[in-house]
Amino acid sequence: MNIIILTDRHGAARALTLSLPVLLAAGAALIAVPVMVVVLTWSVLTDAPQPVLNTDADLAWQETLTDVEVEDATSNESQAQLEHMTQQLARLQTRLMRLDALGERLTELADMSDGEFDFSNDPGMGGPELLNNSLEHESPDVQLVLDKLADRIDSRTQQLKLLEELMVNRSVDSNALLDFKPVHQGHISSGFGRRSDPMTGRIAMHTGLDFAAPRGTPIFAVGAGVVTFAGRNGAYGNMLEISHGDGYKTRYAHAQTLDIKKGDLVSKGQQVATVGSTGRSTGPHLHLEVFRNGMAVNPARYIALK
Repeated sequence: MNIIILTDRHGAARALTLSLPVLLAAGAALIAVPVMVVVLTWSVLTDAPQPVLNTDADLAWQETLTDVEVEDATSNESQAQLEHMTQQLARLQTRLMRLDALGERLTELADMSDGEFDFSNDPGMGGPELLNNSLEHESPDVQLVLDKLADRIDSRTQQLKLLEELMVNRSVDSNALLDFKPVHQGHISSGFGRRSDPMTGRIAMHTGLDFAAPRGTPIFAVGAGVVTFAGRNGAYGNMLEISHGDGYKTRYAHAQTLDIKKGDLVSKGQQVATVGSTGRSTGPHLHLEVFRNGMAVNPARYIALK
């Protein structure tokens, strides 16, 4: 390929001859340059940092989401606590109802329903009311209700404990009294004091009560105590002696059989022997004696004769 170049204004010309390879290289260079420009431009645009838009708004939205999550968690925790307190309140109310029912039943059984123990009403409270206008009225707190209910239960529990102590003491005192009838059959054939002796006919002191009854009739302890003698004792025949404390003791004479032995603990109304006619006796009967501080006293002052 020939190219003519004009060198000056006088019209001088120069001829430049280009071969085929040179032409191809020049064409390739012309094509490669635009491609490289495009590639470099794309690379720069891709690596450039993206602009951050609405940064403050995004932060505010994130903070709002965090606050909502915290409120939801707090609400769930409060709901769980409320449910727990409600269940606890129900259990305490049930327990209080049972304590009230038990207390009323015990006061009836103990015959103490004179107002000293009252399980149907709340305990009395009072005191002057100090008004403070600066304090606003507030709805009752659930925990406060629970605390008051727990106080009521404690009050009921203390009343029940006191009632139990009184009943136990009354039971002990009642068991210690010598007021149980020693035989349920028969009758009093000879009283306490001076009488005509059935063997000799002479006036003599009779230190007990005689209960005439069929042979084998059960004999019961007139009070609780411990057996201090059980066996044969001269004119008494088969005899039991029971110590009841506080200086009291009883004797059961002329028995056919002895159902307990020395050292045994007996309760009031427990069968201890059977009626017989052993020793100095004219027939089957029980000779009962009561001693106070070593002196024989009239058993009719203590035991139930009807």
